[in-house]
Amino acid sequence: MENNKKEILTPMVNIIVLFILFLSRQAVAQTNSEVIKMDVLKTEIIKMDSLLFDVAFNQCDAAQFKKIIADDVEFYDDRFGLNISKENEIKSLNAKCSRPEKLTRKLNSCTIDKLGDFGAVQIGEHTFYIDGKPEGTGKFIHIWERKNNDWKLKRIVSYEHRPIKK
Repeated sequence: MENNKKEILTPMVNIIVLFILFLSRQAVAQTNSEVIKMDVLKTEIIKMDSLLFDVAFNQCDAAQFKKIIADDVEFYDDRFGLNISKENEIKSLNAKCSRPEKLTRKLNSCTIDKLGDFGAVQIGEHTFYIDGKPEGTGKFIHIWERKNNDWKLKRIVSYEHRPIKK
């Protein structure tokens, strides 16, 4: 009788072990796929950040700025309050670019996370420079929306602006 139980249990144990191995491979495959998707997302958002600031803001490319900013943008700023006008954002960029001193921005650090099927959130810190000299730092939250294959900056929260101590 004891041998009979072993003959029945051994194939069952083998099946259970194989099933567990199969499930663990599936979990690893899904994890690798998610890691790759997050890497792609991070690369895309860093590229959009670069287009927004390195090109549009720093080089005063209003056409590029218009492409990136959503029509229904909301910009919350600790110094100026709320702006919900894309046109006012474009005017602000043009005013910045017409000043005699050159204001630029450099990204210090950021994290990027997925927002479901909507898009991504970018949280970071940056430094602003006037004529190449560090002037101040600030923190930001950007909500990016993916529409088809395009990214639009939908919501901006800009806060904790601090001067550089000289």
